[in-house]
Amino acid sequence: MPSLFPVVLVTHIGLALVLIMPSLLLPFALRAQRRAAPNAEPGRIVRGLLWLETHGTGIIGVGVAATGILLIVFIGPAIVGQPWLIAALGIYTVTLVVAFFVQRPAVATVFGAPARPHDPTWRERAKRLRYMSYCLAAMVGAIAFLMTQKPTLW
Repeated sequence: MPSLFPVVLVTHIGLALVLIMPSLLLPFALRAQRRAAPNAEPGRIVRGLLWLETHGTGIIGVGVAATGILLIVFIGPAIVGQPWLIAALGIYTVTLVVAFFVQRPAVATVFGAPARPHDPTWRERAKRLRYMSYCLAAMVGAIAFLMTQKPTLW
């Protein structure tokens, strides 16, 4: 029987990325949509990202946890003590907290308000969302670096 490790690994990575993608992409998708048609209904991509953020996070989170546990079973419990993994898990935890408790409510606030490109408060909130997305993307990049390079941290 061929090993299921590659399938579980790819599934884990995919689910982990899908879990935070709405928080990363929505500020930019909303900006593009609001520029194109300020008072129009959201397009398919924006609706899909909003649905995923509001309805899919629980199921996807369970999938990430389950595949993570399976990876530990496949690799062995000694992997849990690796400094690069501890650092990556810490960064991922911060990313999830920011995405769920900061970015998600902020997206709902900006998305729920009518587009007012000339209103400085609305523009500042939208800009803050984009900067938060840049930070989330940087954290995802740091996690990818740690997971692929496995550097000696201490």
